Formats: sequence, C-alpha cells, structure tokens
Amino acid sequence: MLNSFNFAEQMRNTALFPGSFDPFTLGHLAVATRALGIFEHILIGVGLNTDKRGLLSPEARVELIRRTFEDEPRVDVSLYDGLTGDFCRARGIKHIVRGIRNVADFEYEHAMEMANTQIYPEITTVAVFTPAEYIPVSSRLVREIITMGGDASAFLPHNINITNYL
Repeated sequence: MLNSFNFAEQMRNTALFPGSFDPFTLGHLAVATRALGIFEHILIGVGLNTDKRGLLSPEARVELIRRTFEDEPRVDVSLYDGLTGDFCRARGIKHIVRGIRNVADFEYEHAMEMANTQIYPEITTVAVFTPAEYIPVSSRLVREIITMGGDASAFLPHNINITNYL
C-alpha cells in the first residue's frame, strides 16, 4: 500500500493523456509510448463529450485501450467527464500530454494550453509530436473508413478488433 509520500511522488511523475479516442489509433499509441519515455506513469483519460455521437461507446474505448496496454503496468485508463483540468486537480496530476500531428493541432492545443494555464496554473501541458508515419492517421479518418465498410486495421493497434464493439 502506498503511503502519502509515495503517492505524492507517483503523481508528480504521472501525466494525463486525455482524449475521446474514438477509436484509439496507432498515432495515439505512439504518443503514449513517447510519453512513457518522459513520465513514469501515464493515465489515459477517455473524456465524455455529450456533443459528439461516437462510433464506440465510452466503455468500449476504455476496454480496448486497456487491452492495448495490458502488458504495460505504467499505463492506466479511466473514463471521465467535465473539465480535464478538474480531473487532473482531483487526482493531483500536474502534467497533461497532448499529441501534435500538424499545425492545426498545434494551434488548437496552444490555445487550450493558454486557457488551462489561466484556470489551472499548477498544470503543465507537454506537447508530444506524432511520429511522421502516423501524421495522416486520425480517429475521424478511421471512423469514416469503418462506417463505409472498409478495413481500418492498418491504423489500429494490432491486438484490438473494434468490429466486436460496433
């Protein structure tokens, strides 16, 4: 069992990687893997967005991501709603990891970081660039391929089959 000192130390070395992850792609996997080179522990937060109708249920996304990292004890997955900063604050997490694929991602994430800094000055956003081979891969692209009956397996982690969750 962790005592309070160990728990606080673990939270300093933990980062939240938030997103809708609908579905979790090889690009997401690459960003999470790179983040594990920086942080000792990654919490992948599957955020609920009531404005978006998802391809997969939030619970299915959590299960698929857990399966992807079943052999990596430094990764946990959790479902959450509300503001990401509030989720971090409630858990003592001081770092947010955001994946950057292109200039549009950078501009969006930079604007979010500036707003978060005003509201949550104790939380630092760390941008992790997506490896070049995954720049064109997005959840939106994968959803389109799947909804049109195509095979998107080339863009998804190898050990998950999302067709069982559709």
